Amino acid sequence: MKIAGLDIGTTGCKLTVFDENGEYLDKSYQDYPVSRGSGEHETDAEAILEGVYHVIRQMSSKFPDISGIGVTSFGETFVMTDGEGRPLHRAMLYTDPRGAKECRELENKLGGKIIASITGLKPHEMYSLPKIMWMKKHHPEIYNKAKHIFLMEDFVIYALTGEAKIDYSLASRTMGFDITFLRWSSELFDAAGVDMKLMSEPVLTGTLAGTVTKGAAEKTGLAENTKIVAVSHDQVAAAVGAGVFSSDKAVDGAGTVECLTPVYDGLPNLEDMYRGNYSAVPYVIPGKYVCYAFSYTGGALIQWCVDTIAKKEKELASEMGISVNELLEKESESPTGLLVLPHFAGAATPYMDTGSRGAIVGLTAAHTAGDIYRACMEGVVYEMMLNMEYLKESGVKFKMLHATGGGARSEVWMQMKADMLNVPITALETLDAGTVGSAMLTGIAAGCFRDLEDAQNAMVKTRKVYTPDPLMHEKYCKIYERYRKLYQAVRPLVS
Repeated sequence: MKIAGLDIGTTGCKLTVFDENGEYLDKSYQDYPVSRGSGEHETDAEAILEGVYHVIRQMSSKFPDISGIGVTSFGETFVMTDGEGRPLHRAMLYTDPRGAKECRELENKLGGKIIASITGLKPHEMYSLPKIMWMKKHHPEIYNKAKHIFLMEDFVIYALTGEAKIDYSLASRTMGFDITFLRWSSELFDAAGVDMKLMSEPVLTGTLAGTVTKGAAEKTGLAENTKIVAVSHDQVAAAVGAGVFSSDKAVDGAGTVECLTPVYDGLPNLEDMYRGNYSAVPYVIPGKYVCYAFSYTGGALIQWCVDTIAKKEKELASEMGISVNELLEKESESPTGLLVLPHFAGAATPYMDTGSRGAIVGLTAAHTAGDIYRACMEGVVYEMMLNMEYLKESGVKFKMLHATGGGARSEVWMQMKADMLNVPITALETLDAGTVGSAMLTGIAAGCFRDLEDAQNAMVKTRKVYTPDPLMHEKYCKIYERYRKLYQAVRPLVS
């Protein structure tokens, strides 16, 4: 018996296969195009589905005994379809600027704090509901034909099973889901003028959505009785895959985007969350919630530094037979004293300011590429320190971080984070926690594991624990006091 996790991303999808004991076997990846113009950011839902069929075919041909697949996806992006699940338009990505006016209309009708008290989200055009309003207003011929409105998780589930089911965590990314009563909000949909019956049935994260239909079996090579599980929004799947289920732990997602995901044992104070632009998201354990504190440029900023500033070092590292990251980490020591505002793709939480820009402050002719590299690392973590400061008011109390993603491989960055944040960090063996989390929940549904604890024991593996150095923490805190003023100092200088 095999289990698999399907991770549907913005630019590609991946299916990873594990055996019944949770041991990794193989994976398949397929990318698909995304188009970004000045006024439109779109993806082709049909191409996403073809990509999903492709990766499943590749793995089912090697592992014909796949008994279950868990589906996780990126959030917000939706598509309207006909009754057969065929897309009626290209899907708008969360970065698409359309829907801003409709978001303001919705906010004016209900009030931003009322919307946040229902949905756990501060109103923003990135979410699905304002964009659905835009589609209805500008393309009524499409809206009037629609029989379903899907996000990518339930779009794929419907294609595989004929069942329209979406898990709570992804449903919450629409800005139309009541996170207290765990149902679509009639108040929000009535105010938006959108038919709530077009949406999929919300279900608990990790729910068995159905089994593969005859038609889907022919397209994928799966057996007709293969179980399909509604897993979650990708960040929630990563929290599951990191083995974080209680409020004393949080996830450090050290990927392209830096994301801190703490757990709340109950619904957090939504007014505190509103002030910091944080979302409250229903978690896999009933009654518990998570939130996302993130920076758009985590590993992406480190990669930018390597590609733009460290070209010579890249060549030298190649000659030495080591990675350029290893070379740069040896060239300098922390704290550098430089201040890097990591808003190279705009500011995420707590500001949510797409107009903000990055900055490097304090440079002299004596500074090296290694200094700037380390300073970029520090800047990402200072931004997380800022988020932790905001989150304390909402009741965050974690005492350990579980680190996933490519950044977790850097011992220098992990120790730096432990020192700066003043909490121990456990680096996990698995870089792709989202896929592991998806497979864990699939394994429970398929009968491989008894419960989350059993799945965690089998699939979440620790690589190393980094403990904070009090003296280094004190040094970083002195610099952090300057960093706290950096955004306010730089923001008026950029358009």
